[in-house]
This record gives sequence, C-alpha cells and structure tokens, in this order.
Amino acid sequence: MDEWIDYYDSTHTIYASRLHRDVHFQLIARDIIGYISSPDAVVLDYASGEALFAARVADACAKLFLAEPAPGVRGRLIARFAPNTKIRVRSLDDLRTMEERSIDLAVMNSVAQYMTPEELDSAFAVIRRLLKPTGRLVVGDILRPEVGMGKDVLALLQFARNHGFLKDALYGLASTALSDYRQLRTRIGLQRYREDEMIGKLAAAGFSASRAPVNIGHNPWRMTFVARHVLARSAESEVHG
Repeated sequence: MDEWIDYYDSTHTIYASRLHRDVHFQLIARDIIGYISSPDAVVLDYASGEALFAARVADACAKLFLAEPAPGVRGRLIARFAPNTKIRVRSLDDLRTMEERSIDLAVMNSVAQYMTPEELDSAFAVIRRLLKPTGRLVVGDILRPEVGMGKDVLALLQFARNHGFLKDALYGLASTALSDYRQLRTRIGLQRYREDEMIGKLAAAGFSASRAPVNIGHNPWRMTFVARHVLARSAESEVHG
C-alpha cells in the first residue's frame, strides 16, 4: 500500500478537473450519510482521502474521525477542518490506540483495492476492535475480478456526462494513460474480490456481512458490503427469531 499512499500524497492527476473532484467527494459524503443511523453516532472514515465534504458528514453525526495514511493529505485535513469541533483527524497508526468499542459506523471506501490481502485483514482487525457491538462496517467500491478497466472508463464517462465535465473526462483519460497512476496500476495491480470472497474475508475477521444493493460512489459495477460483529448479528437473530 505504501506506493499508493505516496502516489495520493503527490500532485496527481486522478481527477479530470476540479468539478470532477468536487462532485466525487460530494457523492461519497452523501452515501456515507445514508449509512449514519443516528445523530449521536461516532463515525470513522478509514483512509478518507481529501474528504472535501466531511463537514456535511459531521453535521449528520456526533463525531467524525478521518483516518488518513498520507502525511501531506492528513496535514491538509487538519488545516481544513481545524475549526470544526466535530471532526478529528488521525493517522492509521493512531487507530490502534483509540478507545475500544467507541465507533458506531466505520466506512472503508475505495481502499481495499490498494491493500494486500494481509493489509486488509489487519485493517479489519483494527476496525473490529473499535466498533461497538452494534456498530457497522461499510466496505465500498470493491473491484470484481470479472469486470475490467473498460467498465471503469464507462462509469466515469457516464458520471462526467451527468455532472457536466465530459470533455474534461475525455482529456483526463488520455492523460491517465500516460500517467504514474496507469504505470502503478499496471506494475502493482489492484486487488479484486468476488462477492463470496469478500464475505468470506469479513467472516474470517469476525464479521457477518452482506452485499449492499448499491455501491458507494459513481461506479455501479463495483460492490459495497455492510458488516456487523458476528455476535451482534446472532443476538439480533435470536430477538427476532
């Protein structure tokens, strides 16, 4: 994951334009808010990235932790949200010392593809320790083995057309073909999981999970999973059984 962290901490060209970047983060914020069940909830955004609209998420909950591994991005988050008393910025290492069972909702969106399977297992273990017994983990934007880059391009173009940056997206795709991102993606690759593989991986980490009907973000060919502590799901089944 280190090389991807360095990439996202650099002056990259992953977004075709400022409008692309803004509507991307607006959509992610909206989808995260949809998973917040109470204004009293404590929410963790794991590897949050720039999280430009995190203030909207914070408005929907009691406290929002933005955990970000890239030091440059983390510094910008601290500066951007310093006036907001509901937002706290942390490194991923900081999560290991946070209070156990203190989080109601953890979101890991568009992160798993950049991690080795072992790194993802470690992240799940950290999050499971932090989640309250009734808490939920949402793992979004999971790439599927049978879906290639062509679908990613199509999803981006549809998103761009709907939000008014189609011309920029076309230029951006041409630039990306020659960019460090394409080179990294070719050399390192991105992790992909079948639906049953991700459910099994979450089960091995102590979660009971199911696929959500709609993915977080703009790409309908990727998957989102909602997971809960196995014990919590078992207790819920007994109550309703």
